[in-house]
Amino acid sequence: MKAKHQRLTLAALAVAAVGGSSALALSALKDQAAFFYAPGDVKKDGLPLGRAVRLGGMVAGGSLHKRADGVTMQFVVTDGVARVPVAFRGIAPDLFKEHSGVVAEGQFNPDGSFTASNLLAKHDEKYMPPEMAGKMHETKTLVQ
Repeated sequence: MKAKHQRLTLAALAVAAVGGSSALALSALKDQAAFFYAPGDVKKDGLPLGRAVRLGGMVAGGSLHKRADGVTMQFVVTDGVARVPVAFRGIAPDLFKEHSGVVAEGQFNPDGSFTASNLLAKHDEKYMPPEMAGKMHETKTLVQ
């Protein structure tokens, strides 16, 4: 076998190995991928039942209700087009409040509600941790 044919065979085997490993990785991740939906997408396209998804939007004002147990809450996520009721059991992030952005990870129920297993609170670009808020604008003068 000539060196030219050996290189061609080696290159073909390398391409086949990369393609096969990519196919295996994609098939393994297929069930673990969480797709992102806004309430308007759900209204337009229907409920994605039976799989993990992320629901993103704003927490509607006046919709946040905490139960007496302290860890169960219900609220409504909206994007201005549609509204989706969400139930969550757990400790919410510090930035989670009404009129703020939220991404809820979980599953849709057949009745159109959403059961969240995790909440991610979003903040705007002006956010600064409380510890740093006062230190950034301290001015010091030289007194002689």
